[in-house]
Amino acid sequence: MFPLSVQETGVLEALLTRFGRVVSKEQLVEQLYNYDQEVSHNAIEVYVHRLRKKLIGTGVTVRTLYGRGYLIDYLTS
Repeated sequence: MFPLSVQETGVLEALLTRFGRVVSKEQLVEQLYNYDQEVSHNAIEVYVHRLRKKLIGTGVTVRTLYGRGYLIDYLTS
C-alpha cells in the first residue's frame, strides 16, 4: 500500500469509524474541513478515487452508493 495523503487518511478514518454504514459526501466534508473552508464535492470524489487505487490488493474497497455516499467493503473473489 502506498502512503496516504492527509485527506485520504481522513476519508479512510471516517469510513472505518462508521464501518457498515453509509457515509455521505457532506459527512466527509465536515470531517475533513473547517466550516469556513469552501469545498467542492468533486474534491471528495478525487480523494475516494485515489484511496481506492491505494487499497488495491488489500482485500478492502470503497463502494459508492449513488445518491447516498460511500461504504467500506470487503472484496469477494
